[in-house]
Amino acid sequence: MHRILVVGGTGKTGRRVVLRLEHMGWPVRAASPSNVSFPMDLADRTTWAPALRDISAVYLMVPSTQAHLATQGILGEFLSTAASAGVRRVVLLSGIGVRVADEDFPLKIAERELRAAGVEWTVLRPTWFSQNFSESYWLSDVLAGALRLPVGKGEVSFIDAEDIADVAVAALTQQGHAGQVYDLTGPRAIGFAEVGDLIGRATGRTIRYVETHQQAYTERLLNEGLPARVANARTALHVAIGEGRDGSGAVADGVVRALGRPPRAFEDYVSATAATGCWNGKRP
Repeated sequence: MHRILVVGGTGKTGRRVVLRLEHMGWPVRAASPSNVSFPMDLADRTTWAPALRDISAVYLMVPSTQAHLATQGILGEFLSTAASAGVRRVVLLSGIGVRVADEDFPLKIAERELRAAGVEWTVLRPTWFSQNFSESYWLSDVLAGALRLPVGKGEVSFIDAEDIADVAVAALTQQGHAGQVYDLTGPRAIGFAEVGDLIGRATGRTIRYVETHQQAYTERLLNEGLPARVANARTALHVAIGEGRDGSGAVADGVVRALGRPPRAFEDYVSATAATGCWNGKRP
């Protein structure tokens, strides 16, 4: 039984991967800049060796704020260091937009570097997470009663982070996933107006979708404290949804291929999340 490093072990998918591995009895090390026990930062080479010690498999999530590490060659350097340290298997969290992205797109570069690293590799390409409505990006909009986003009439086949974690754990611990690219989506694509309706019905609230101009959205992100580079990139991702350029509205069979079962429906995610009270202001 090999020891597994989860890079981004406190994130939406990372912490779910850690919990599953711990429940299964696998030795696991959760690393992130905020983890006191293993404060690993992909941007800080001095933190790599302690985190990689005695590790043979890695779940690698690159935060959006560090996407530039791929274009600068630092991510490739980390993968080479990992292979030299004895890592035999790496599961990379990429994104479904890689299928249609330019060659210099950071996650596309990350995938190329992984294939060249000399390890068993598996690539996960999820679409937008359902949990973005309850744990990050769009939660504040839900709480405010209006999804103010520059996505037009775009639709997304939202994937549940629980499904992503299940696929990641299978790829980390089982045979048969090496060299596989899994496009991970939900069972159908839906628009943001319908998302608002579904959450509204489940919570007894009114949640509207309000189409927002991209410049106004970028200014909002800047006012919330995001660096200009990150704010512009996030706005571009939202605009791509509306223009249908990012592939996030596609329905793929990655979950079925990896796990032999269908992905969770967005409606099931909404029901389970509404029951926690988080959309009615209840803190976890």
